[in-house]
Amino acid sequence: MLAIRLPDAIEDRLDTLATETGRTKTALAREAILEYIDDLEDFYLAEARARQNRKTIPLADVERELGL
Repeated sequence: MLAIRLPDAIEDRLDTLATETGRTKTALAREAILEYIDDLEDFYLAEARARQNRKTIPLADVERELGL
């Protein structure tokens, strides 16, 4: 169970969308949360894999190579 308070503007948008689509606010919120979680999982997984496979170069080496 999850209870959240939404700003009036978001609540109004959700009410309007629910009315126009014939869906419940709960169903719309659930769908939005699931989609957002999917995106977050993809992002964090990609970030973790990038860190594992990333070859790093010390800043001093980069500066020396660029003549800075």
